[in-house]
Amino acid sequence: MGKYYTPKHEPYYDVEGIASWYGDKFHGKPTATGEIYNQYDLTVAHKTLPLNSLLYVTNLENGKSLMLRLNDRGPFIGNRIIDLSSAAAKALGTTEKGLAKVRVQYAGPANKKDIR
Repeated sequence: MGKYYTPKHEPYYDVEGIASWYGDKFHGKPTATGEIYNQYDLTVAHKTLPLNSLLYVTNLENGKSLMLRLNDRGPFIGNRIIDLSSAAAKALGTTEKGLAKVRVQYAGPANKKDIR
């Protein structure tokens, strides 16, 4: 039997943990928002935060930071807290290693201009 997660609003969400990334295998497939996953967009997946939220993500290993739009659910492996799109992983410098220690901060709902 699978594990269940309940979406929740956490306006003060500020958590450190492990990020992974996903790309080719999911490119062109629907996300939890119903939009088609584009590995070249700056997006992120999280298990419970509201979809179409903005998350400020910092790679704690190299100091690079990025604002990302949450458009999918996951990761569903171990203790990982977010899954980055390929573009986000590249911008944060995590593609080679695959996993990175990150800080994730909720930055509010995405505006219409942030949603494709």
